[in-house]
Amino acid sequence: MTSTTSATPAESPAAARWRGHAAVLAFGAFAVGTDGFVVAGLLPPIAASLHVSVAAAGQLVTVFSIAYAVLAPILAILTASWSRRTVLIVALAVFAIGNAITALAPGYGLVLASRAVAAAGAALFTATASATAAALAGESRRGGAIAIVMFGLTSSLILGAPLGTIVGGALDWRATMWFVTGLALLAAPAIAFRLPAAGRASGAGMRAFLAPLGSRSVVTVLLGTVVAFTGIYIPYTYISEIFAPAASGPTALAALLLVFGLAGTAGNLTAGRLSDRRGPRRVILVVTPVLAAVFALMPLGRAGTAAAVIAVAVSGFFSFSITTPQQHLVIGLADGGSGMVTSLYQSALYLAVSLSGAVGALGLERWGAVALPYIAAVLMLAAAALTWTVRRAPAARA
Repeated sequence: MTSTTSATPAESPAAARWRGHAAVLAFGAFAVGTDGFVVAGLLPPIAASLHVSVAAAGQLVTVFSIAYAVLAPILAILTASWSRRTVLIVALAVFAIGNAITALAPGYGLVLASRAVAAAGAALFTATASATAAALAGESRRGGAIAIVMFGLTSSLILGAPLGTIVGGALDWRATMWFVTGLALLAAPAIAFRLPAAGRASGAGMRAFLAPLGSRSVVTVLLGTVVAFTGIYIPYTYISEIFAPAASGPTALAALLLVFGLAGTAGNLTAGRLSDRRGPRRVILVVTPVLAAVFALMPLGRAGTAAAVIAVAVSGFFSFSITTPQQHLVIGLADGGSGMVTSLYQSALYLAVSLSGAVGALGLERWGAVALPYIAAVLMLAAAALTWTVRRAPAARA
């Protein structure tokens, strides 16, 4: 795999520029992703500090997800005429303010409200970062640029969340919130000085900005995103239950999550390059049925630790191989409305996270943990069928 940080002689200096821009955006995505992943690991100390139950503390994650899903498209509309650089800086500022309020809040109610503020900044940043990276890289390198930004998110799963958890354990959960705030404040000036002040919405007006929602193909891809990621997040959310016979205890579970994150990072970068070479629709149509087969075979990983590691590694690789192609495809279909569809894409992702918890809980209660991968496999086949109906793909490569 070619390095994502150095340009080949044929691509210099243009490739070096777009990769540099994408890398700066990836650092901001790392900050946002760390916040999204780390809170779940801090629920017990948060609950104790705020004198609420762990279940009540868990609503911090729920509020963040719902606010993210609802606010992403709304904020995209409100900031459509702004420079993309300005949007990104404001997004990080709002995100930092939200986390600072969380760190300072004396009671549960204000902490809960502050998670919605942080979610607003996170939603605006992530969607804008993907669209901006894609625009600056150009159509032929769109997948690689999105993959670099997504690398920031997957890195937060591998490095940021564990580091934040360590900070919270050594000091206090509020120190973790300050840690996340500091990451955002470091990313903002980097974007201010490194990113060009380009990407302002065209003068065609709000109707042009919203036009992609009139495309059946765009709506189908977004629906496929909800279906696919509901399937992907069911095994991830209930990984401790699925692999309980083979990997019991927090150390074994942490090892499986690390394997999942590392494999997912490799899958994301690979899929980004393949999307540029073969077309995003083709990548999705290959990966979704393969992932369905992987999920169908996942119960075999309950046989022992080695089998569990293999199952988690393979599922992680292919699970993250869908993220970049889905964004690549929907941006290409949207033409001039990439800012709106990337926001809706992020909403679809967080809707899928919520649905995965509900669907997984229902499956767990009725059929047990062994049935969850089969439910995920069915959803992946449904996502493949939806993608198959999308006939017009960008770059004339379906």
